[in-house]
Amino acid sequence: MKIFPVAAFAAAFTGALLSGCASLDGGAKTAAPATRPALVVLIVIDGLPMRQITQFRQQFGPDGFARFLDRGTWFANAHYGHAFTVTAAGHATVLTGAYPWRTGIIGNDWRDPATGELVYNTGDAAESYIGHPTKKLDGTSPRRLKAETLGDVLRGLDPRSKVIGVSGKDRGAILPAGHQGQAYMYQSTTGQFASTSYYMKEHPAWVQAFNAAKPAASYFKTEWRPILAEDAYAQSLPDNQAWFTQEKRSLPMRMGRDSDAAPTAPYYADLLRSPFADQMSLDFAYAAVQGERLGADDAPDILSVSLSAHDYINHAFSAESRLSQDHLLHLDRMLAAFFARLDATVGKDRYLIALSADHGFTPAPPYLASRGRDGGRITGAELVGRLNQGLSARLGAGEGKWLHGLSGATLLLNKALLAEKGVPVERAAELARELLLTEPGLLTAFTRAELLAAEPPPGLTAANTALYRAMRHAWHPDVSGEVQYALKPGWMMTSSSSNTTHGSPHAEDTHVPLLFYGPAWLKPGMQNARVEVADLAPTLARVLHVRPPAQAQGRALREALTAPACGGTPCPGVAAGQPREQGPD
Repeated sequence: MKIFPVAAFAAAFTGALLSGCASLDGGAKTAAPATRPALVVLIVIDGLPMRQITQFRQQFGPDGFARFLDRGTWFANAHYGHAFTVTAAGHATVLTGAYPWRTGIIGNDWRDPATGELVYNTGDAAESYIGHPTKKLDGTSPRRLKAETLGDVLRGLDPRSKVIGVSGKDRGAILPAGHQGQAYMYQSTTGQFASTSYYMKEHPAWVQAFNAAKPAASYFKTEWRPILAEDAYAQSLPDNQAWFTQEKRSLPMRMGRDSDAAPTAPYYADLLRSPFADQMSLDFAYAAVQGERLGADDAPDILSVSLSAHDYINHAFSAESRLSQDHLLHLDRMLAAFFARLDATVGKDRYLIALSADHGFTPAPPYLASRGRDGGRITGAELVGRLNQGLSARLGAGEGKWLHGLSGATLLLNKALLAEKGVPVERAAELARELLLTEPGLLTAFTRAELLAAEPPPGLTAANTALYRAMRHAWHPDVSGEVQYALKPGWMMTSSSSNTTHGSPHAEDTHVPLLFYGPAWLKPGMQNARVEVADLAPTLARVLHVRPPAQAQGRALREALTAPACGGTPCPGVAAGQPREQGPD
């Protein structure tokens, strides 16, 4: 078994805010802690529900997740405030502090409101991967992100600040890196990491050296084995459940097909459903620390690392599986090793770590059924077909493709056809909403007019008002369709290739970790109050002594900060006591 192993600050302002200087050449740092971190490290674990952190806490090692839970600052009740909880929307929120209402990233993909053509959240036909073929819907730039990130703020203040995004997925790298950073993503056909022409013409030497070493190939025929004894997995589902969707459904799991003599493209793709994918992302992130000299001077840097494997594993086997539990335990040990590297290189008192997730996970319908809970799957194409038939019957305008399809968690009406047939869009939207709510698994829906209104629709209960606001946060007037919907708990839009998924406004999908480690800037201990992931960026902005991103709707979590303001003085561009925004504007 392999061991997992832009204007510059004024000089006077910079000098007043910072103390000490670091070098990456001399090992661990001994200088006094700076008044703000030299490096902020954001870890996003794709598809990690908070319930797994609390459930398996006693099985963590001493310095992975325990660094946050035992010695750091963590929020036990952190949630996403938008209703459609998917990877791109979450990654767009973490460092903008904004909901999809302002980021424009309403899903992983959506349909163009005018044409109905599929749009990918980071797709950009004007750019291409460096050294790799580029498909139409590949992620190549952040141009569709309508909000600035914390990294954009930093680089606008001082171009010396570096912002690097790393991930197994394109959207996990690009969206946190923002418009002014650089992003590198795993290529599932080659096992290499690549950036795109949006960021640079060619890879720097450290990236070329990393790829030349072929780290992905080193895991060929390596087995993923359980990290603990069998009785440690009593709280999880045993391997080989009949409803698991992957061919390999149990541990130990060998990487690569027995018949292959050398790594192939399917092998590199399969690595994404193993701990080895996250180990490579962390190794590449550390190579970035060294290659870019992150945290080495008085201009703070941001390193965002999105670890993708947990999401792939949970889709295939569920968060309730032994495979998911074991992957989390492996990841715990990997994080400890990564933090030890940062301690030795950047310096223990010179960097801050924040850890969260982009969404949680709904348990698989067969699991829910075994516990007497309601749940089920909805196939989007079949749903659209039924809605088109219903609209043809009720509109009285003949048969037609009245819906282009689902777009994010919205219905996208065919406005050209409606205009041709003389049908008002508002009437079609109301009828579509009525038909939608007759479907099993549908909880509620709101039309464009309701989502644009200054106040929630009258007559809503407190719980339904909160749901309305979450759905409003998930909607964007220029990107979304005419009807925004939400599913009942336990129900999901999914495909035959996915065992379970996420995307609901319910706690299993919204409740995620929000953990910090940086004793120089944050008070250790657990916080019980409900907070939102949108609060992360404003909090980090406060720690970095800069304004929050312009579109941020979260608030700085001042209850966790060691000082209420920046070094005892107001933070530049930050209004004291700014509350979280409850509405989109």
